[in-house]
Amino acid sequence: GLSVSSMASYRRDLKALAGYLETQRSQLDDVRQDQLFDYLAMRVQQGYAAKSNARLLSSLRAYYGLKQRNGEISEDPTRLLEMPKLPRSVPKALSESQIEAILRCDGMEEAEQIRLRSMLELMYACGLRVSELVELPTSAVNLRQGLLRVMGKGAKERLVPMGEEAQHWLERYIATVRTPCLGKKQETALFITKKGAPWTRQGLWTALKQRAVLAGLDSDKVSPHVLRHSFATHLLNHGADLRALQMLLGHSSMSTTQIYTLIAKEGLKRMHKQHHPRG
Repeated sequence: GLSVSSMASYRRDLKALAGYLETQRSQLDDVRQDQLFDYLAMRVQQGYAAKSNARLLSSLRAYYGLKQRNGEISEDPTRLLEMPKLPRSVPKALSESQIEAILRCDGMEEAEQIRLRSMLELMYACGLRVSELVELPTSAVNLRQGLLRVMGKGAKERLVPMGEEAQHWLERYIATVRTPCLGKKQETALFITKKGAPWTRQGLWTALKQRAVLAGLDSDKVSPHVLRHSFATHLLNHGADLRALQMLLGHSSMSTTQIYTLIAKEGLKRMHKQHHPRG
């Protein structure tokens, strides 16, 4: 049930460990616990972030857990390794006016404008991950009901309403851009380039950065995931229920969704300080 990007990350982690073990005259399947401790300690010394090391440990646990279940190794060498403590950082979100500036700015040919506008409108209106957006098939769109069927992490499916504005731009994109670009070609991906190929995560990332510059924003503070954070933050600011937000975001755990309440609390503090006579 892992996404393609998650599997690629796991593969990179295992290749990196295999390369290290070669210098120790060892291999992945006969690694010892002390070697894994040494490898993680080396990464800490090299300045790898705790989040990066946590993902590495997830990769190793998945790999050696499978090996043990298949009877290929007698015991899991990761069983005594503890996850590094991750700082609880507040998700970065844009203001509603900044989102409007990104969505409404122009500076490209009409077809490119319509395509990118529909992608960003949909991402912001539905809180989609970038991988969910670029992998969205045409069969997942129900324009009559205004719903998207999104396949999230762990192959978990959820239904998300797209809203009138996003639906308007999506209908316009399909009629005036996608259909002419495809011609007689067959392609299941909803969003395609002018050559008829599916969009990539990197392509959307680059286009959004360029769009942020056109809107007069700091491109370093704008990314596809920031749009998802903004979606969640703005819903909470307007009184959305936390459980409903969890369903819309496709979070398996409520604790993941609750991180957005920290942003709301910070907003309340700023408002109190600005407007209360004892602030």
